[in-house]
Amino acid sequence: MGSAWEIGIFGGTLLLGLMAGWAMHRSDFCLASAFRDLFLFRSTFMLRQIALAVLVGLVLFEALRQSGLVDELPFPMMGPASWTHLLGGAVFGFGMVLAGGCVFGTLYKAGAGSATGLTAIGGIVSGCMIYGWIHPWWQPLRERLTWSVSWDLPGVLGASALLFKAVTAVFLLAMVLYWFQHGSLRRGAHAQGYLQPWHTALALGAIGALSVLLVGMPLGLTTAYTKVGAWLVTLAVPVPAQVPDYFSTVAMDYRTLLGGVPLRGGPTPHWDGISLVQYPLILGVFFGSALSAVRLGEWHLRWRLPPNQYLLALTGGVMMGLASRLAPGCNVWHVLGGLPILAIGSILFALGLFPGAWFGARLLNRLLA
Repeated sequence: MGSAWEIGIFGGTLLLGLMAGWAMHRSDFCLASAFRDLFLFRSTFMLRQIALAVLVGLVLFEALRQSGLVDELPFPMMGPASWTHLLGGAVFGFGMVLAGGCVFGTLYKAGAGSATGLTAIGGIVSGCMIYGWIHPWWQPLRERLTWSVSWDLPGVLGASALLFKAVTAVFLLAMVLYWFQHGSLRRGAHAQGYLQPWHTALALGAIGALSVLLVGMPLGLTTAYTKVGAWLVTLAVPVPAQVPDYFSTVAMDYRTLLGGVPLRGGPTPHWDGISLVQYPLILGVFFGSALSAVRLGEWHLRWRLPPNQYLLALTGGVMMGLASRLAPGCNVWHVLGGLPILAIGSILFALGLFPGAWFGARLLNRLLA
């Protein structure tokens, strides 16, 4: 990291993370709870917030594309659809319910002092690390299960992308306006500093668009977690030849539209383009949440918890990390990044979250009964 543009990317991404972490903590906004609550409490409240965030992303991403500020679609590292997206989504959905949060949820909760959040992050890194040994036989399977059609829904249907997105946006907008009219997007809360979740949904949609403008990609974290896992593997395995080849692959290689900064990198233990984009985002979400908790006088380390909660957090984290490589991608990457551009792979991943969360909720009910 040396050029002014690289420093700008690091600082800008850090700022986006700080804003996201602050807002998510203030509103207790977690994508995992949207799917968990559907099956545990028959509540669709958080799913409505996600629909609003997707609407904002859809409009802003398309505005960037029409203005020439997005170089190409799909985004880097968001490849063609495969049935492995569906399976990855199911495993991820199961894991995030057990862990009590997704990759962003566990991160901002850890920043606010949650020991189980930190445990889940350790599990995510472990799951990403385990995938290194699975990759040699999983990658050929993924390629065989890859769709040979267009990467997006309008392309599959032979429709105009702009027209299809416009119709989708109008439909989502009508739903959002209906929910607003009936008070279905507001939560009755009077706690000091509380931020309504729909405000955070708007913020996350805008932050995702700013990320696309800055680095050409939406929000994502798990490849950085994989890099940490790769570093741990190189420490633990004395013979370099025994380190899985996956940890030397290249996942992206492109230049940003703003500044023409070359971003090349992958799940390696070395500093590269992914490090430049995702490490500051992780730091930002963590410390943004921590600052919010400190300002509210709520920060304290919450570690006196039953052992089974730590076990659930660790197990769920491992499954999320593994699923994020099987798919590949996490729920934030696909739901807030892929759904707004109607990517088939992201649609499959999102669909997979439902049965995974259902199974996780049933298991959680049995374990905590």
